[in-house]
Amino acid sequence: MKSSLFPAAPLLLATSVLFSAAQAQAQGPSNVRGQVQSAGNSPVEFATVTLHRAKDSTVVKTEFSDAKGLFQFERAAAGRYLVSAAQVGFERRWSAPFEANGQPVELPAMTLATSAATQLTEVKVVGQKPLYEREADRTIVNVEGSTLAAGNTSLDVLRRSPGVTVDGNDNLALRGRQGVLVVIDGKRQPMTGTELAEYLRALPAEQLKSIELITNPPAKYDAQGGAGIIAINLKKDQKLGTNGSVNLTYGRGEYNRYTGGLSLNHREKNLNLFGSYNYSDRSFLNILTIHRDFYGPATATGRALISTSDQDNRQPVTARSHSWRGGLDYNLSDNTTIGAVVSGLNNRNTPAGTNQSEVYDLLRNQELRYNATNTGENRLDNVAGNLNFRRTFANAFGPQELTADADYARYHSQRDQLLQTFFVSEPALANSLDQDGRLTIQSVKADYTQALSKELRLDLGAKSSLVTADNDLQNFTNGLLDLTRSNRFRYDENINAGYVNLNYSQPKLTLQVGLRGEQTNATGQQDREVEYKDFQRNYFQLFPSAAIKRQLTENHELAVSLSRRIDRPGYQQLNPFRQLIDRTTSGSGNPNLLPQTSYNVELTHTFKQKYSLGLSYSRTSDPIVSTVEPEAGSTVVSTFRNLDLQHYYAMTLTAPVDITKWWKSYNNAVLYYNRFEGAVAGTNLDRGGVSLNLTSNHTFTFGKGWGAELSASYESRQVDGFFVSRPNGQVDAAVQKTLWERKATLKLAVNDIFFSRVGRVTSTYDNYVERFVMRRDSRFVNLTFGYRFGNDKLAPTRRRSGGAEDEKRRAG
Repeated sequence: MKSSLFPAAPLLLATSVLFSAAQAQAQGPSNVRGQVQSAGNSPVEFATVTLHRAKDSTVVKTEFSDAKGLFQFERAAAGRYLVSAAQVGFERRWSAPFEANGQPVELPAMTLATSAATQLTEVKVVGQKPLYEREADRTIVNVEGSTLAAGNTSLDVLRRSPGVTVDGNDNLALRGRQGVLVVIDGKRQPMTGTELAEYLRALPAEQLKSIELITNPPAKYDAQGGAGIIAINLKKDQKLGTNGSVNLTYGRGEYNRYTGGLSLNHREKNLNLFGSYNYSDRSFLNILTIHRDFYGPATATGRALISTSDQDNRQPVTARSHSWRGGLDYNLSDNTTIGAVVSGLNNRNTPAGTNQSEVYDLLRNQELRYNATNTGENRLDNVAGNLNFRRTFANAFGPQELTADADYARYHSQRDQLLQTFFVSEPALANSLDQDGRLTIQSVKADYTQALSKELRLDLGAKSSLVTADNDLQNFTNGLLDLTRSNRFRYDENINAGYVNLNYSQPKLTLQVGLRGEQTNATGQQDREVEYKDFQRNYFQLFPSAAIKRQLTENHELAVSLSRRIDRPGYQQLNPFRQLIDRTTSGSGNPNLLPQTSYNVELTHTFKQKYSLGLSYSRTSDPIVSTVEPEAGSTVVSTFRNLDLQHYYAMTLTAPVDITKWWKSYNNAVLYYNRFEGAVAGTNLDRGGVSLNLTSNHTFTFGKGWGAELSASYESRQVDGFFVSRPNGQVDAAVQKTLWERKATLKLAVNDIFFSRVGRVTSTYDNYVERFVMRRDSRFVNLTFGYRFGNDKLAPTRRRSGGAEDEKRRAG
C-alpha cells in the first residue's frame, strides 16, 4: 500500500483562521435547562421541548423532558432564544425571551395547562421533530412519522436521504464515495452490495426511528467505513403503561405489494418491555439490457472489433419476509441499568428470469442465438441477541459512566438456482447450483466516559470480535457434479481494538483528539485451490482522529476534522466461488483483495446554526472497485479488484428553508470530483470526473390533520473506477390525514412519479466495452393505514436522581 500524507497547506490555513479569529473574547455557547410541570406541579414526562430563535421562531433543536420533567439543550450558541413545551392533552407553553451568553441558563418552570376536550381535536403536530436535522458531525433523518416512510423499505428511505446514493449494483455511497459502514442499533452489518441491499429491502421503514449519516466519525466508532457510517436506529416506545401500534400497507407497481406490522410496549417505573413483528409480501420486476463489444489486440490502425453480443433480461421476483424484535430494559438501581434484545429476520425471494441473447463472431461470420430461463429460491435467516449494561457514577464535573455490550448473531443463507439454456441448433444445457452459507459473529465491548474537569472529558474503550464464515457451493452441469466449479470456502476473522479520546470544551472553542488501534487476524481456506490460493493475514493499524470547532461570531462557526479509516473487504467479496449468471456471464469474489485505507480532512462553515458549507478531501490507497472483465471468447466475469489510488474532492451545501409557516424544505447539494489510478485486465486507468448530487425535500402542514411531503433527487454523470453512469433522478410525493384524535393515520405515497430512476452505465477496457441499462420496478403507489392503541397519556413517575437521565432520554 502507498504512503499517504495530508495536504498541509489547507490544514494550516484553516487552523490559522480558527485560532486567529478576531472575536476570541466574544460570548460562547451555553447549556439551557428547565422543567415542564402540570398545573398541579407534577412533572410532565416526554413533553416535546423546542428551542427557537427569538427573532423569527425558527426551530434550532428539539428535546424531550425526562421522568422528572427536566430538559436540557447542550451548547446553545450565543444569542437570543425562546423555548416552547407541548404535550398531548395540554396547551403549548412559551417561555419569555432570554439570552445565551456563555453561562448556564436556568429557565423558570414551564407549567402546562390542561386543554379542553374540544381543543384536543384540533391539536397540531407542532411538536414533531423536523424530517431532517443537521448537527456538528452528522445529518439526522427522523424517519418515524415521515409520510414518505409509509409502506416503504429501509433501502427506499436511505435512497432519499441527503447525500446517499444506491447504484445499479446495489452499492451504497455517501456523498459520492463507496465504502460505507452500516450499523443497526449500534450493531455492524456484515454484508455489502446486493446482499446488504436485500437485507434492507426486507426491513420495513415502519420499524425505523431515525437514520444518522456520519461522515467523519471519532475514535469511539469502528475504523471500518472510509466514506463514513450510516447508523440506523430502530423504534422504542417511551409511553408509560401498555400501548402499541398496527400498520397495514397495500402497494402496486408492476405487481402487488403487501406489508403489515404490529408493535407492543409496556413501560413501568423500572421496567420496559418491547416487541414488534412485521410481514411483507412484495413482487417486483427487474429489466436489464446489455450490449458488449470485444476487440482484438491494438495495432497501428487501432483496435479491430472481433465480436459483439446483445442481451435482454427480464426478472420478476417475489420476496416474502418475516422480521421480529423483542427486548427489555431494567433499572437495578438509580445508577445501574441492564438490558437484552433478541431480533430475527426470515427472508425468501424467488426470481424467475428469462434471457434472450445474440452473439456475433465477426471473424468467423457466425451468429449464435439462445434463450434461457433462470429460476431459483434464495433464503436468508438471521437471529441476533444482545446483552447490555450501563452504570453511572456521581461526578461534580459532568458525566461519568461505564457501558458494556455482548453480541451474538447468526446468518444462514441458502441459494438454489437452475439456469436452462436453449439453442437453435444445439442440445439444451442445464446448469444448477446449491449454495449453503453460514456466518457467525461474536463480539464484546466496553466503553468508559469520565469528565475530568468542567472543560475536559475522557473516553476510552475496548472491543473484540470473532467472525466465522463457512460457504459450501455445489455446481451441476446436466445433473452431474462439476468439481471445477464446486468448492468450500471458510473464513475466520478476529479484530481486537482499543481507543482513547479527549474532548476539551470552552466558550467558542471545542477540541477533540483520539486514537484507535485495531489488530486484525484473518485466514481463508478452500477445499480445492482452483483459481486462488489460501491466505493468512495479520496486521495492526492505528487510526488517529481530531476535530476543532470555533465559533467566530454569533452567526458564524468553523470546524475542521481529520481521520484515518479502513474498509476491509466484505465476506462475500472474498469468497472465490464462481457462480453462473447466464451462459456468458459469471460472478466471483476475490480472496486477494486488500483492505483500502483512507485519510480524510473536512472544513465546514456554519451560518446562523442553519446553513452549512463543507469542503472535504480524501486520499484512498488500494481502493476496492467493482469490475466486469473480459475472459476467453465472449464471456465476462463480474468481480472486485484493488486499484492503486483514489482522490476525492467535495463541496457540500446544506440549506434548510422555511418558505412559510406551513411549508418547510431541506436542500442538500454535493459537488465532487473522483479520480482513480490503477490497472485491471491489462487496462491502465487514470480517470476522473466531476459529479453533482442534489436532494430537495419539502414538508407541508395544512391543518385539520392534513399533511404532505414532496421529495426530489438528481444524480449527474458519475465516474466510479471503470464504470461511468449517466444522469438520473426521481420525484416522490405523499399525502396523509390523521383521524380519530390523531390515533389513526391514512397515507398515500407515490414513488418515482416520472419513472426516471434508470441506470445507464458504460464500462470500458482496452479490449472490451459494455453498455447496460437497468430499470427496476421503482414506480409504485402505497396506501397505508396506521393505528395507535393503549395508554396514550404520560403519567408522572417517582422522581429519580440517576446520573444518566439525560443520556437515557436522548438514547430512547
